[in-house]
Amino acid sequence: MTTISKDLKQNVEKALDEIRPFLKNDGGDISLIEIDEQTNVVRVRLEGACVGCSVNQMTLKSGVEMTIKKYAPQIEKVINIEA
Repeated sequence: MTTISKDLKQNVEKALDEIRPFLKNDGGDISLIEIDEQTNVVRVRLEGACVGCSVNQMTLKSGVEMTIKKYAPQIEKVINIEA
């Protein structure tokens, strides 16, 4: 992982903490893999029931990406890394 600003990482973690209960409610979870400040891309891994779920792309875009952008507006895209 490249060196990222502490504030940005904290903001992304806050966003994931906000969305995590909804994912856990459905038997899933999410992990932060990488924040690329050069491209403003966050890479996450959906876990548990979220893997292979037909709704996960919608969850990623409308839920995770929107929440991360609320805390870290400079982020342009969130990508799910398959295990």
